[in-house]
Amino acid sequence: MMFPATRRATIVAGAGAILSLSLPARAQAFPARPLRLIVPFPPGGSTDVLARAIGLELGKALDQPVVIENVPGAGGSLGAERAAKSAADGHTLLMGHIGTLAINPSLYPKLPYDPQRSFTPVAWVARVPNVLVVHPSVPARSLKELIALAKARPGQLSYGSGGNGSAAHTTMEYLKMQTGSSLLHIPYRGTAPSVTDLLGGQVQVLFTGVPALLPHVKTGKLRALAVSSPRRLALLPDVPTVAESGVPGTKGFEADQWYGLVAPAGTPANVVAILNQQANKALESEEVRARLAAEGAEATPAAPQVFAQLIASEIPRWARVIKGAGIKLD
Repeated sequence: MMFPATRRATIVAGAGAILSLSLPARAQAFPARPLRLIVPFPPGGSTDVLARAIGLELGKALDQPVVIENVPGAGGSLGAERAAKSAADGHTLLMGHIGTLAINPSLYPKLPYDPQRSFTPVAWVARVPNVLVVHPSVPARSLKELIALAKARPGQLSYGSGGNGSAAHTTMEYLKMQTGSSLLHIPYRGTAPSVTDLLGGQVQVLFTGVPALLPHVKTGKLRALAVSSPRRLALLPDVPTVAESGVPGTKGFEADQWYGLVAPAGTPANVVAILNQQANKALESEEVRARLAAEGAEATPAAPQVFAQLIASEIPRWARVIKGAGIKLD
């Protein structure tokens, strides 16, 4: 069907006007406004510290402020849910953690988000090794001696954690499963009180992130026996890895905590690419590496696909530990 010339001109002009209105919206530069980085834990912890470090650098690179929003509760699930349900335009990110993205699926029967389906991985930010420490009263100066002591006195040695299902809890249970040892779990409401009681001798063992324990190891108030990373730490060069211990079942042992940025599922690929590029650029800078190292963290710049693979592999791994150890929430 043909339209009169004047009407065809009107239609073309109208289509052009519509196109001119829609193009700016489609081609709008990212970011168009300040970014929000949700931290699913209270201020002051490792997740918060790392989020602020990377958020500051992203803000500089993108020429938009990155606002930190702390949303604690339910092992990080409340903040993760808020991020998952946000607009998928790249302006809202979540500082994910081994707990929120790998452990929680096996702990919460009705988790309000799916670590893989609800998010798009953006950038692997850092890994924080755990360090196994004992109170000086414990007559063990190596992991091998500690395991032997635990087997000789089943259930008599106790270890603390930041709570049931926390990274410190699951890491220690993983070590127990691999070595066939027996230690009594004493859960606390957070890492800080567990460290306080360890210093006081109320519990004898703790296997948690380096930042919380390093000052006490340096002053000799606690004795470090092993680190969970695949190689020794520059901060504790004389402390062997678990895999170096020679204890049966520990070959290839690795159980670091890890952190990374994710965005709501459906975030455009080009936006993810921009965020990943800028995050990696920051993580490769000497300034940021030094800042993270001061927190006991190692920068881990990588492609989004690498972070996605990490999440995918860690979920079933920790599911086996949680099921095998019968870990349940309070």
